[in-house]
Amino acid sequence: MKKHDVKKIVREAYSKVAESSCGCSCNCGQADNEKLAKSIGYSASDINTCPSANLGLGCGNPVTMSELKEGMTVLDLGSGAGFDCFLVAKKVGDTGKVIGVDMTKKMVLKAQENAKKYGYKNVEFKLGEIENLPIKDETIDLIISNCVINLSPDKHKVFKEAYRVLKTGGKLVISDMVLLKELTNEHRKDPRLIASCVGGAVLKEEYIKIAQSAGFKTKIIGEDKNISKKQYEGFPVESLKLLATKD
Repeated sequence: MKKHDVKKIVREAYSKVAESSCGCSCNCGQADNEKLAKSIGYSASDINTCPSANLGLGCGNPVTMSELKEGMTVLDLGSGAGFDCFLVAKKVGDTGKVIGVDMTKKMVLKAQENAKKYGYKNVEFKLGEIENLPIKDETIDLIISNCVINLSPDKHKVFKEAYRVLKTGGKLVISDMVLLKELTNEHRKDPRLIASCVGGAVLKEEYIKIAQSAGFKTKIIGEDKNISKKQYEGFPVESLKLLATKD
């Protein structure tokens, strides 16, 4: 399948999610957004901080895995309705800044509405592709991403862009879906599976090598294989938690 066809599938799917506030595209049928968020590592306090930004998406909680400090500039790849951005914003404080980038216009608009609704002034949302970030070189202290890079048809470029915008010593903290064994061609071409974070995923070893080929030093900080049965219909996937550092 061509790259622009994959992006069209993903963009259309998540535009519908933004309109419906239901994370069915990555949720695989579980409509309870709060229940899903708790199952992947968010606390009740996190959810109550910005409930309308929780669309039941994600496969982990990169915020809790990040060493956040006041004054940091943090970038979220595939920020959706802004859930993780708002949690980060509380930790980096008024002297810090959070930038969310998403390729779905309706998601960006929803995130901007949420920022206004919850009074976050240190968060900015930009329309853009994570393969071509609208961010200047070496301006970011920390990047987070939650169940998004798997959706990209050009993961090499995503990691190269992340490396470009990070400052030396900066870190990339990821929670993402990876394969434990290869899919069939039929599954690879299934629009529902592509939008559901399965069809476009790559093998775990390949995913890590892609990050390393961009210049990152990597460390696995967690793996959730149980998520396959809970959210992904038993497909051979896991939620990989990866720390990538730019030295």
